[in-house]
Amino acid sequence: MALISVKILFFASAREAAGGITSASVRLDSDGADTKVLRIKLASLYPKLATLVQDEENLTLALNEEYVPMGEVWKLNEGDTVALIPPISGG
Repeated sequence: MALISVKILFFASAREAAGGITSASVRLDSDGADTKVLRIKLASLYPKLATLVQDEENLTLALNEEYVPMGEVWKLNEGDTVALIPPISGG
C-alpha cells in the first residue's frame, strides 16, 4: 500500500475546530485518495471538526488554490495542498 502526503490548510472556524493549528500533513492511501476520503479522514483525526468538514454546504475545499465545486469529488496526488474554507460571516 503506497501512501501520499497532502498538506491541509485550516482557516477561520475550521482552524478553531482543529485546535488552533494552521496547517497539517495528512497521509492517505494512494489508491482512491480523493476529496471525499479526505473529508472522512479529517473527521476522524479532528473530532471537533467532523460536523463541519463533512458538510459540503458549510465547508468548501480548495485543491491547489482551485475551488472544488459542491458535489464533485477530485483525485488527490502526492504534494497537493487542500484548504478548508468555512463560510465567511460578517457584513
